[in-house]
Amino acid sequence: MHCPYCRHPDSRVVDSREVEEGTAIRRRRSCPSCGRRFTTVETAVLSVVKRSGVTEPFSREKVIVGVRRACQGREVDDDALNLLAQQVEDAVRAKGSPEVPSHEVGLAILGPLRDLDEVAYLRFASVYRSFTSADDFEREITEMRAARAATAATD
Repeated sequence: MHCPYCRHPDSRVVDSREVEEGTAIRRRRSCPSCGRRFTTVETAVLSVVKRSGVTEPFSREKVIVGVRRACQGREVDDDALNLLAQQVEDAVRAKGSPEVPSHEVGLAILGPLRDLDEVAYLRFASVYRSFTSADDFEREITEMRAARAATAATD
């Protein structure tokens, strides 16, 4: 790690701590050349591979924007969207791979979105799964009702 003050190519770690619920490490460093201290934050990079083959960093903000579009006109607050984006990131990171296909990100969104708002779920699923007719909606609604009935039966 280069010193941000004198650009010396090395530094010594003075202290390390986990931050952001263990998803990052905060390191306090000292430069042997100029003696100044600075802080770095290290996180594991998670990349999303798009259908075109292009790779880009995972973005919670992109998840929120996409889900917000599906929730347009619905009573869903920003805290719920932030929580959903966190759940999606946790699910994708749990796969253990540094690169995840965009398709898997979409699948990770569907579960929490169904729990959050069924109408928004149907809107998102209709675009994500490329619904072509009312039959596609009907099939999805039937599956949602069956899942709700199964959940009610176990409670």
